[in-house]
Amino acid sequence: MNIALALALGAVIGVLLGLLGGGGSILAVPALVYVLGLGIEQAIPMSLLVVGTASAVGALPKIRAGHIQWRLAAVFAVAGIPATFVGSAIGRHLPQSALLVGFAIVMVLAGIRMLQDNGSTGTACTVGDSGINWRRCAPRSIPAGFLVGLLTGLFGVGGGFLIIPALVLMLGVEMPIAIGTSLVIIVANSMAGIVSHITGTHIDWAITAAFVGTAIIGSLVAGHFGTRLDTRRLQHWFAYLVFAVAAYVLIDTAIVSW
Repeated sequence: MNIALALALGAVIGVLLGLLGGGGSILAVPALVYVLGLGIEQAIPMSLLVVGTASAVGALPKIRAGHIQWRLAAVFAVAGIPATFVGSAIGRHLPQSALLVGFAIVMVLAGIRMLQDNGSTGTACTVGDSGINWRRCAPRSIPAGFLVGLLTGLFGVGGGFLIIPALVLMLGVEMPIAIGTSLVIIVANSMAGIVSHITGTHIDWAITAAFVGTAIIGSLVAGHFGTRLDTRRLQHWFAYLVFAVAAYVLIDTAIVSW
């Protein structure tokens, strides 16, 4: 039964990933905890496997198109990978209820971000043909990378809902480049998160393989056919679903803790 549920959940998460990008993975941890009945210490590395693998698949066409700012990705990764280990170390000392409440707060922030229609671009990091103005960009990109890595380690989220605004609004990166660069950053942080969580955690690899496998298939299929849909409206409806799931997590945690 758990294998069948994992296959179904993976397909649903994968379709959301394919239609909406990285934001679809925000439901992976609640699905694993509340539907499959896993502990959050198991759900986080399983979620990161989905996030990391789906992001790697999504990054391939971006790499071929030249839509990656590799040096910015490296800065975010260098700041984020150690923070991922810090986040996972903090998480091991927190009760499941505290992690779930924190995750619900992250879900609310992600939902708010999905409802925003901000197409503006902030201060540019590039100066003509001379490349990146690191004096201007480093003080912004390093803290942003650290925060994203911390969230990845704590909650098993890719952090795309924070990376893309940081790249576009804070650093002035154009949206196509921001999306591709974000995917590379998510892959790096997710791999670090898996390594940091896998030690000492019992993982049911059959359920993990079923969940990840159908998620990737669902993501590829939805990504192929999703161009025909109004993804902006879909993203708004998905944000409301995220709010509802966050409310359920908070209420359930409060009842259990009472």
